[in-house]
Amino acid sequence: MLRCMRTTVRLDDSILKEAKKLAADTGRSLTAVIEDALREIVNRRKVPVRKARISFPVDKGRGLRRGIDLDSSAELLNVMDDMV
Repeated sequence: MLRCMRTTVRLDDSILKEAKKLAADTGRSLTAVIEDALREIVNRRKVPVRKARISFPVDKGRGLRRGIDLDSSAELLNVMDDMV
């Protein structure tokens, strides 16, 4: 059995108007439209985020440049600024 909970939510008038129009246009209840929107947002968070590839400065193809501390984001930013 599906359990539902009643709650009060404050919505901006313009988004409420759009949600009601969407509900009417699709033949669904306002509750169903809001549930679907929240479900979509919650499910998006479950998808693993792809991390951007990061390239580090190298010394003539022989690995990382000497003297760069990979644990220091400030130092890495300074090195990247110098490269530009």
